[in-house]
Amino acid sequence: MQHEIKQMGQLLDLEGNLMEPGFSKQLLPIYRREAIKVSNLRIKEWDYYYIGNDEYGIALTIADNSYMGLDSITFFDFIKAEYKTKTFLQVLTLGKKNLPSTSKEGMITSGGKKYNLSFSHEEGVRILKFFCEDFSGGKPISGEIRLTEEPKESMVIATPFHKKGHFYFNQKINCLRAEGWVHVKGHEFDFHKENSFAVLDWGRGVWTYSNTWYWGSASGVVNQIPFGFNLGYGFGNTNAASENMLFYDGKAHKLDQITFHIPKDKNGMEQYLKPWHFTSNDGRFEMEFKPILDRSSKDNLLFLVSNQHQVFGKFTGKAILDQGQVIEIKDFIGFAEKVQNKW
Repeated sequence: MQHEIKQMGQLLDLEGNLMEPGFSKQLLPIYRREAIKVSNLRIKEWDYYYIGNDEYGIALTIADNSYMGLDSITFFDFIKAEYKTKTFLQVLTLGKKNLPSTSKEGMITSGGKKYNLSFSHEEGVRILKFFCEDFSGGKPISGEIRLTEEPKESMVIATPFHKKGHFYFNQKINCLRAEGWVHVKGHEFDFHKENSFAVLDWGRGVWTYSNTWYWGSASGVVNQIPFGFNLGYGFGNTNAASENMLFYDGKAHKLDQITFHIPKDKNGMEQYLKPWHFTSNDGRFEMEFKPILDRSSKDNLLFLVSNQHQVFGKFTGKAILDQGQVIEIKDFIGFAEKVQNKW
């Protein structure tokens, strides 16, 4: 069953639980950090942008996980199958980063003496700026990217956990047109609206300690029409709705259940750089996925454990819109990930 939220209203009730679990195609639930009733050490808020084309990409994160803040810049070179990440941590941010309560407005800045990131809005344009003095081999990275032509519909989901006062509120905006530049390693990489797209992962919530999630995303054009998708599962109580959705020409088309099939070796260990495939319970999303690179990290810091694999590659297969139209894609670049966190 897929319950659609159709009216604007408060996200949380007086006890800090979700008023209406489910999905919507616009940002209808109203998030207020002060309505949360559990310890503020459990609150997690972030804005994550990925911008890319068939040859290179950039990922930018500003996160306030209360006990820890995190800022990150990653540059991807898909031709060379290489990437470089620089991450900066802060202790006990506790909401001091002032991440906005809505994705529609506000300005976020975070940084220090050797780096800076800012995400802002200006008359329908999202402006992303970033700089890091020592990014790769002692050389800096800098850039400015403008995101435009935001689709009317996106993926919004309110997911409860099986624990009082815990929830995940999330919006994924696919198919944003991207224009701008990145200067790294002495070279300039340009993004043009014709072939460069962005996705925003806007997350707010109170998470339980141990979680595993799967997420996949891609944005581009099919026959000169913007097309993309968001796939995800693995955490929380998803009885009300999944977050699986297609986007075509600015409209969202809801999918039911998707399964990520990650190849494994004889010992049961995932082989992330071998071909994956994706299936759906209703036959509306059937894809093969050929990996290019695995952005992986594994950390074990006392009570904080993280094992992340964000794999970029090319999707080939079919997706079916609500009205039955079949969208066929070949070598459509995007990513799919498995993340295990104790946080």
